Amino acid sequence: METQIKENMDNPVQLEKLYRSDKKSFEKAFFEIYPEIAHHQIADFWKARLEPDPLSKSDVRRTDIYFLVVTCLITGFLVKLPQVFDFNPVDNLFYEKNVGLIVLAGLSVFSFLTANQLKIKNLIISVVIFILSAVYINLLPTGGEHNSVVLAYLHLPLFLWCLYGLIYINFNTKDKLKRMEYVRYNGDMAILIAIILIAGGILTALTLGLFSAIDLKIERFYFDYIVIPGLVVSPVVATYIVKNFPSITSKIAPVIAGIFSPLVLITLTAFLISVFVTGKDPYNDRDFLLIFNLMLFGVMAVVVFSVSGLSVNRKYSLKVLILFALSIVTLVVDLIALSAILYRLGEFGFTPNRTAVLGSNLLIFGNLALITIDLFKVAFKGKELKTVEQTIAGYFPVYMVWVIFVTVGLPLIFGVK
Repeated sequence: METQIKENMDNPVQLEKLYRSDKKSFEKAFFEIYPEIAHHQIADFWKARLEPDPLSKSDVRRTDIYFLVVTCLITGFLVKLPQVFDFNPVDNLFYEKNVGLIVLAGLSVFSFLTANQLKIKNLIISVVIFILSAVYINLLPTGGEHNSVVLAYLHLPLFLWCLYGLIYINFNTKDKLKRMEYVRYNGDMAILIAIILIAGGILTALTLGLFSAIDLKIERFYFDYIVIPGLVVSPVVATYIVKNFPSITSKIAPVIAGIFSPLVLITLTAFLISVFVTGKDPYNDRDFLLIFNLMLFGVMAVVVFSVSGLSVNRKYSLKVLILFALSIVTLVVDLIALSAILYRLGEFGFTPNRTAVLGSNLLIFGNLALITIDLFKVAFKGKELKTVEQTIAGYFPVYMVWVIFVTVGLPLIFGVK
């Protein structure tokens, strides 16, 4: 290898081929003969390329581990506040109100700690919003089951998820590609969280089994101080993995999306046929309509994450056709859901739940219609997949405005008592 490098110092193309053929041998040979070839200008280029970064990967990971530990401790402490201050979390609906806030606060803390450049203005804005959100949600009444309050509990985490997205992209609202990076990150994180939880479940079963074998009952302690904190810190741990091992994690989501997209298409098509064959009525069956809507949200998430995965894998012609077909079927599902919601509104009038579901379905229908049009252009008109990404990214502010309206507006309109 040393001889080949010397002979091709004036042939950059051949040097690149040698490097790609055996990177380790090339690197070793290059540094051994560097004193002999240092007079060549291209040698300085290869030296800069092959030398380890002053801030090596191990140093970055070590620093991030410290930040990971700090963030996990903070998040774990927040989720154990009922035990620290000795109050009943059930009576105060502590977890219903605050668990999403705590998880997203932990993710935001980790993001700020590991940021390449910390902007004080962004930090202050984020802290103020988190504090106001915590005060607002905990001032809402805990007695009774008013639907507008329950919707606020459910939608505040979605609003904070949008805020965390701004933190993740460093408040760069003009670059839509940054928003798609956030979508891809969420897909990678969701998969890693599932893996972490499966591994945690196995460890829990093993631990409890071992201690029960020696007649020690640690279930309550283990659940309170290991399981609950572990659940809330798992997104932070997953984020650490995504950040420090992107070459591994970035390959998982496209594979998962490629497997599940056709399966979801088959399942959804079979479901629609079964609905018509069995005569199931979404118009008068409230529970069935709820399941119908949950399925719609899930399929919409599959479409969005699949598109973000396709942008990583450039061989996507067949996959685009599958997503196009899936989008059309999902639009049919959404139309059925919308007609059922409008029917129930006409029969029973407006309630917080019906208002929230109607608005969410209309937003999804509009977004999905635009995505379907763009997928058609990509599949049959030769457009780039980037147009679909821009449509998805451009719609995010619409969702954020709606989430704020449901969280704050519906309790004001329908009352909280």
